[in-house]
Order: sequence, then structure tokens, then C-alpha cells
Amino acid sequence: MKIAQIVTAEFRRLLSSKMSVLALVALVCVPILYGGLYLWANQDPYGKLSQVPVALVVEDDGATVSGSERNIGEEVAKQLLDSDTFEWHAVDRGTAEAGLDDGGYDFAVEIPSDFTEAIASIQSDAPRAADIVLLTNDANNYLASTIGKQAVERIRTTVTETVVHEAGLTMLDALNTIRLSLVDAADGAAQLRDGLSTAVDGSGALEDGATRLADGTAEIHDGATRLSAGSASIHDGAARLADGNAQLAAGLTELSGGAEQVRGGTAQIAAVADAVDDAVQRAAGELPVLREDIRAALAERGLSDAEISEVLARLDPVAATLGDAAGRVQGARGQIDELDAGAGRLVDGAAQLSAGAQTAASGASELSAATATAASGAAELDAATGTAATGAATLRDGIGTLADGLESAESGAAELASGLADGAAELPDADADTRQAQAETLGAPVEVRSDAVTQAQNYGAGLAPFFAALAAWIGIYALFLIVKPISKRAVTALNAPLRVTLAGWATPALLGGLQMLGLFGVLALTLGFQFANPLATFGLLVLASATYSAIILALNVWLGSVGQFIGLVLMVLQLVTAGGTFPWQTLPAPLAALHHVLPMGYVVDAMRQVMYGGAGWDRVGGDIAVIALWLVAALAAAMAGVARQTRRRTLRDLQPSLIG
Repeated sequence: MKIAQIVTAEFRRLLSSKMSVLALVALVCVPILYGGLYLWANQDPYGKLSQVPVALVVEDDGATVSGSERNIGEEVAKQLLDSDTFEWHAVDRGTAEAGLDDGGYDFAVEIPSDFTEAIASIQSDAPRAADIVLLTNDANNYLASTIGKQAVERIRTTVTETVVHEAGLTMLDALNTIRLSLVDAADGAAQLRDGLSTAVDGSGALEDGATRLADGTAEIHDGATRLSAGSASIHDGAARLADGNAQLAAGLTELSGGAEQVRGGTAQIAAVADAVDDAVQRAAGELPVLREDIRAALAERGLSDAEISEVLARLDPVAATLGDAAGRVQGARGQIDELDAGAGRLVDGAAQLSAGAQTAASGASELSAATATAASGAAELDAATGTAATGAATLRDGIGTLADGLESAESGAAELASGLADGAAELPDADADTRQAQAETLGAPVEVRSDAVTQAQNYGAGLAPFFAALAAWIGIYALFLIVKPISKRAVTALNAPLRVTLAGWATPALLGGLQMLGLFGVLALTLGFQFANPLATFGLLVLASATYSAIILALNVWLGSVGQFIGLVLMVLQLVTAGGTFPWQTLPAPLAALHHVLPMGYVVDAMRQVMYGGAGWDRVGGDIAVIALWLVAALAAAMAGVARQTRRRTLRDLQPSLIG
């Protein structure tokens, strides 16, 4: 008996009556119905989320944001209601909770009353995050709650992008304003530097004048000293004149010449004293004006009142010293004028003495008194001019200090101008459109660009490899409810385990191929799934079905009804270990280990490659090699079981199957 004859005999048995034909057709349609209906129901659920009822509760009271009254909660609600992401229903909190309880809403989103206020707090001293409340009820649908969490996260991201965009635009506008202000400040600092440079030049000229004043007062002091000494000599001569008229003629001659010299000296001293007094008084009068000019120049350069006061404070000692010197020089000037008048009187006295010897004694007495007064005045002049010289020197030193301070201020202003210019250069110089674009990028700095090597058509197409592989196992398992694993008569009549095994495998394998043809037609035609490699996909389904046939055949040959039950257990194990939904790496360790052993995981992996157009043909070849190894190993195990039955039978082999 050949393999074809055994197979034909089995098909004749399966088609022997209407009920058997009906049963066969029903079992052949099992994987088609299972895979087709499940994938049809889950073909594109994400494309129909707009039909999911969701409650939207808006209780936002609004707040002032950046100087404007806003209600960001209402703005977000308007965007949601205008979108087609879900079937949004704007309701109050009570209605939303009631809808969650009775299943009217899958989940609810609540925007609380302080939503806008919390967002506005970003600009306050106590910033806090705004809340979006997600209300769920897993008793309605757990996945709906999961989708709700993703929806709320998307809302949060959208609000964050909006807030960051607005805040970023405000910040960029403020930076642009700061940059313009820094440019203006740099220009002002440059003008201040130029003004201080002019002030430094003026202080240099003032220092030169003060030096000349100090030198002049020193000369006055030297002249006063000589005048004091001359007055003492005159006083001594007048005393000697009183002692003897014998020396009157010579004394009068000397007195006349000395008086003329004194007159010339005192006139010169008076002129110098007048010049010194005028210079000192003019300097004292111009110093306040100079002080106010410096203050105004510093203020125009943007220095604060404290910085201006610090600079002007250096002039205060100079002003005090110059005022004191002005007073003393003025007093000395009066004394010098008085001395000059005394010198005039001395000249007149000498003339009178030379006019007549009669009045010599009287003139000598008057001369003695006058010279005593002159000596006293000369001594006072000497002291006054000494004080004036000291004051002039102090004035010169103070003006020198002022010049140094102005030079330091000029250097500081130059550094300030340079620093402000550098700071302005560091800030971006962008126009309004550029700042708007920068703010938009700041609000959403990262965009996800999908660059998939392969991509499933939709959610249903993504599940198709797993459910097609699972449907193939279910179809073969169902077929073995009516298909006999092996022909008992052939086992008894033939001593050919290989032919009996192949014949027992060929019948469910052929029917499984028919199942896969129907399933592939439903996926490709009815559901419209696209296949990058349709022939390879169909061939892989047929190979998987044939392998499953060999595995269940071997279980039935060795264990009978128990083997059929183990086939069900294997289906359950492969359902959870094949990695058809979540990645197999998420499985517990024992189940992850089974993923690398059981064949369905390799069928799913190969299906994904050939269906989506993956370039990993080496990977597909490895998967097919494992599947083929299972096929060969299962057929070998079945053949070993048939060989055992050929040699000897057990009581279990003779008992009828519990299943059929």
C-alpha cells in the first residue's frame, strides 16, 4: 500500500457522509474564522479613536498672564473640542463621574480651577506646576484608561509647548531690548570717557596754574622776608639817627635811596600780592562751577549719584584748602597795601628830611616809629605769605590728586564703554520673525522623525504574523479531532513506518495548506493587508502548518488523547512566548527561554520579515531552518512511534481514543 493510497483512503473516510463533510469544512474554516475575525476586529483601532466617548471638564477661572487676562484651560478645551482625537463631551464634574460609573464615558479629563493661575506662577516667586486630572474607571476598559493616560500626556506636551513658546518669545524680546539698551549705554560711556578726557586736560591746566600760584606766593614770601629784614635795618638806622646828628647827612642820603628801594619793593610786592589774590579768588570762585560741570558730565555718562559723589569727594579737601588760602592771601594783600602806603610815607619822610635839617629830629622820630610799624607789618606779611605759600602748595597737590582721579575715572569709563559694547555684542541681534521662529523651536526643540526600516500597514497588519501563526496551530489542532493520526490497518498490514508516518502526516498537512490558502485570501483580499513578499508569506504559512501537523501527529502517535491535550498546552505556551504582541524580552525568564525553543516564535519572526519587507533574509533563513528542524524531528519522532507499534502493541494502543 502506497502513501497516496493511504491518504486517499483517509479522505474517502472524511468525505463519506454529509455530516463528516460538514464537520471537515467547519474545521477547515476554524483558522480562517479565528484569524480573519480577530484581525478584522483589530484592523485599525487607533484610526477609530474619534468614536471613543470622553468627558471634558473645564473649571479654570483664568488669571493674568504676562499682563493679559487669559483662560488657558478654555483655550485648551477649544482645541480639544475642535479636534477629532476622541469624541469629546464638555460636561461638569458630576456628569463626568456619573458617565464613568455607567460606562457612558471611557475616561474623563478635568482642567482644574487654578490651571491658568498655576501657569502664570512661573513668573512669580513661588512657581508651581499646573495640574491636568485624568479620571478613569478600569471596570469599563483597561486599555481605554491606558489610552487616556497617553491623551493627557499629549495635552500636557501641547500646553508645555505653548507656554514655553510664549515665555521664550517674551525672553527673546527682553534680550533684544537689553541689547539695544546696552548699545545706548556703551555710546553714553564712550561720551563720558571723552568728557573725562577733557576734564583731565582741564585739570592739567588747573594744576599748572596752581603751580604758578605756588611759585608766586613763594616769591612773595621771599620778598616779605627780605622786606622784614630791610625794615629791621631801617629801624636800626633810625635809632642811630637819633643818637647823632653828625651822621644825619649820610644817613639821610642812604635813607632816601633805601626808601626809594623800599618803595619800589613794596610796589612790586603789592602788585604780586594783587595778582596772587586775584588768581586765588578766581580759582576759589571757579572751583564750584568746575565741580558742577564735572557732576553734570558724569551724570550724562550714566554714573550713579554714589559714583559721582565718590569722584567729587576728592575735590572737597582742595576746595577747603583753596578757600582758606584765599582768605589768608586777601589778608596778606591788605597788609602789603598797608606796607606800600608806609613805604610811601617813608619816601615822603626822606624828602622832608632832605628838605631841611630843622625837622631832622622830628623826622627821625617819625621815621623810627614808621620803621617800627614797617618792621611789624613786614613780619606779619612774612607770616601771611608763608601761609599763602603753604596753601598754594596744598592747592597744587589737591589739583594733582584731582587730575589723577580724573585719569582713573577716564580709564574706568573706557573700560565701561568697552565692557558694555562687548556685552551687547554677545546678545543675539535678531529681527521679530527670527525671534518668533526661535521661540517656536524653543517650545518644541525636538521633533520625532520616523525612519523605519520596515513598517506595518496598520495595527491589524502588525498583529497579522502572530495571529496567522496561532490560527495555523488552532486549525491543525482542530483537524486532528476528526483526522486519524495513522491508519491502524496500515500499521498492521505494512512493515513500513516511514510510509505510514508520511501518509498520516500528509492528510492534515494538505488540509492545513487549504486552511492557509483561505486565511491568506482573507488577509489579502477581504482585509486588504499588503504583503511585500506574498508568495513567501503564503509558503511560510504552509510550512508552519505542515510543521504543526508533524508535531501534533507525533504527540498523538506516542500519547494518544494525552498527546492531543499536550498539543493544546503547547498552543497556550506558544501563545504567550511567541512575542506576537509585546517583545519577548519582557517575558519572565522561564517563558523567555521557551521562546528560543518552541517553533511559533520563529514562525512569527519570519512572517514579519517577509510580510513587511525586511532585508534580513539571513534571519528568515535561520527561522526557516529552525522550523524545518522541528518538522523533521517531529516526523522522526512519529516514525519511531509507528515503528514501535509495528513491532508490538500496548493496551493503550488498542483502546479507542477519548477524543474520537
